[in-house]
Amino acid sequence: MAETHGAQPTLFSTEALATLARSVAGWEEGPLAKTLQRSPERGEFATSSAGVQRLYTPLDIAGFDYERDLGFPGEYPFTRGVQTTMYRGRPWTMRQYAGFGTAEESNQKFRYLLSQGQTGLSVAFDLPSQLGYDSDDPMAIAEVGQVGVAIDSLYDMETLFEGIPLDKVSTSMTINAPAAVMLAMYIVTAEKQGVPSEKLNGTVQNDVLKEYVARGTYIFPPQPSVRLAADIIEYCSRHVPQWNTISVSGYHMRDAGSTAAQEIGFTFANACAYIDAALAKGLTIDEFAGRISWIFNTHNNFFEEIAKYRALRRLWARLLKEKYGATDPRSMMFRTHTQTGGSTLVAQQPENNIVRAAIQTLAAVLGGVQSIALSCFDEALALPTDQAQRLALRTQQVIAHETGVTDTVDPMAGSYFVEHLTNELEQQALAYMKQIEDLGGSIAAIEKGWVQSQIAQASWEYQQKVDEKQEIIVGVNDYVDGGEQRPFIFSVDRSLAEHQLERLAGHRQAREHERVEASLVALKAACGGSENLLPPIIEAVRAYATLGEICGAMREVFGEYHPPTVI
Repeated sequence: MAETHGAQPTLFSTEALATLARSVAGWEEGPLAKTLQRSPERGEFATSSAGVQRLYTPLDIAGFDYERDLGFPGEYPFTRGVQTTMYRGRPWTMRQYAGFGTAEESNQKFRYLLSQGQTGLSVAFDLPSQLGYDSDDPMAIAEVGQVGVAIDSLYDMETLFEGIPLDKVSTSMTINAPAAVMLAMYIVTAEKQGVPSEKLNGTVQNDVLKEYVARGTYIFPPQPSVRLAADIIEYCSRHVPQWNTISVSGYHMRDAGSTAAQEIGFTFANACAYIDAALAKGLTIDEFAGRISWIFNTHNNFFEEIAKYRALRRLWARLLKEKYGATDPRSMMFRTHTQTGGSTLVAQQPENNIVRAAIQTLAAVLGGVQSIALSCFDEALALPTDQAQRLALRTQQVIAHETGVTDTVDPMAGSYFVEHLTNELEQQALAYMKQIEDLGGSIAAIEKGWVQSQIAQASWEYQQKVDEKQEIIVGVNDYVDGGEQRPFIFSVDRSLAEHQLERLAGHRQAREHERVEASLVALKAACGGSENLLPPIIEAVRAYATLGEICGAMREVFGEYHPPTVI
């Protein structure tokens, strides 16, 4: 059935496609027309990015070229996966996003999760830490330890990982604007454990551009923020070679309301900004691209999510090879963590969220991701309970060991629908990237508010569909029960915040004040130049300067970001 059109071989000959087209037309005019006359369809159907046809056939992927569009697992363009045997070798890394209160409390949580079979740690920081404030700052009132762990200085980081050998565990840190400071604390904590930086394995999110459009936990303006991100990339490529230096995030844009195609396009445009900044520092693409990692968001549209991860791998491989001239296959490998969709969790009938997360996890596995964390069923109400986190981890384990979906590589390949969706998402993402390029790149598009307005529009359109019941959310706008019981809700003990303030006060008294002051002066001088900022930040951390003091020194030089008005 294969045929060559010019230089491009396809799987389907012109004659076979013509015969099929006649057969499809006959089916539409005959059996289908009679069925629709008796029983009309329920309405129109769509993913977040495109309409869905009633039927997909080879006509929808007529130009399909196996080696160009699919290839083999572990080989360019990596559509079928970045490992040759995928989950037949070992399952994905199973993480749960965790952290609350003080470093002592979170350390106990980490030990519990590791004892339950979790294979990596994912650190949640509280809002003051994410914004570069110490726990005793007036801006931190009522938020200390509430949505993550409070980390004020090296003292806290040492406590957070006490008894956890950092050469044996992979740690993901969800931190952005102060990422360089938290990474410096982790490196020095490892030093104190006797673990050299060359043996550290993990990820720092370090993606501040998405903060300007989706989350809001930014500190500095975009230009110095991208400089800090590039400094981490440069420093780690030479001193922490096993560390994933940036985890470019589509997750938060999707939770803010973007479509799947926007999630891809906007995230890759941001990645290009970081790559360009690293290249401007004198690095070559193959020196650091292999350590770029990702976090994406898995929502409920099962087939769209499977296709999304396949499109992400193929588009990234082509982008790195064709635009940036990468020659090392590792540079072209798209390795991603995924978290099930936080914005898909609902407070009404929260047990239904267990089903949502399981379906989303299955889609991510069929899409071929490398690491997964589930948003727990009670997170629409509060921080997750131990029971909810254990259930989320067990969900991953059931899928890994009881369903058979890990037995073969890329089992959805060849589906006319999935292959069509994969192509469609790739083309739409490229169109978004071209629009951003025409605006002057990600930083310019963000400063103009264009990306923010696109996400806001997509979010509004989706909410309109929910309000009009074109999109059904079970237990919210249909199938609503009265008088359901709310589950047990976890709450952070407020006394933990008081304990953190006492710890911080004690730490301030115990350090060498002259050394702290000298390190901050040196950091401010470095910020005014062009040198890599990681070495002076690490020295400030070793002196036990606090997060707020270090970020405050940079604030004095870089200033703070004030967003544009988006309508």
